[in-house]
Amino acid sequence: MVGFLVAAADGDANFRGGQSWEIEVSWIKHIPYQEAEGKLLRLYNRVKGPDDNVDNIMQAHSLRPHTMEGHMVLYKNVLHHTSNEIAKWFLEALGVYTSMQNGCSYCVEHHLSGMARLLNDQVRSSAIRHALETESFTDAFDQQQAAAMLYARKMTLTPGEMVADDVKNLRDVGWGDGEILEINQIVSYFNYANRTVLGLGVNTIGDILGLSPDSDNWRHS
Repeated sequence: MVGFLVAAADGDANFRGGQSWEIEVSWIKHIPYQEAEGKLLRLYNRVKGPDDNVDNIMQAHSLRPHTMEGHMVLYKNVLHHTSNEIAKWFLEALGVYTSMQNGCSYCVEHHLSGMARLLNDQVRSSAIRHALETESFTDAFDQQQAAAMLYARKMTLTPGEMVADDVKNLRDVGWGDGEILEINQIVSYFNYANRTVLGLGVNTIGDILGLSPDSDNWRHS
C-alpha cells in the first residue's frame, strides 16, 4: 500500500498545526490523534486504547467526525450493549464469519482476537476459526449457532433472496425473536463495517488487535 503525506484538509477546524504526517492508514487522508482538536479530539478520547491508540477504522472517519460518532453508536449498541442476550463471544464469531464472506481481513483479525480474548481458551478459539474458514460449523458450534451462521451467509451474499423461512429456520432451532434481531443486527453492522474498510483500503498497521469498549463508555481496553 502506498503511503502519502497528509496536509490540513481545506479549512478543517479539526486539524491543527499545519504539520504533515506520513501514513498508511487508508487510501484517503486522515487526521492523526496528535493533530486532532474540537469534536474530533473529543471522539478520539472516547474511543482510544492504550497510549492514545485509535483504531484505523475510526481514523478513517476523521475528516467527517459525525460519521465516526454514528459508527460508534451503532457498533456499541449492536455488539456491546448490556441488554443483548446472546453471548458476546458468539456475536463476535458471527461478525468474523460475515467478514470472511466479504473478504475483509481487517475485521476478521480484529474480531477473532476479540473473540479469543472473551473465550480465554486458545484451543477453542483456534477450532472456531477453522470451523468458520472451512464452514464445518458443527465442529465448533451447536445446532442453534450453526443455523445462525447459515443465516449470516445468505444475508451477506444474497440479501435479496431472504424469505420468511430464513427467520423460521432460526425459530425452529430455538432462537427467540429478540435474539433473531440481535443476529440480524450483527450481520448488518459487519456488512457496513466491512464495506467501510474495503472501500477505503483501511489496514491494521499500528492497530492493537482484540480491544473492546468498556461496558459504560466507548474507551477501548
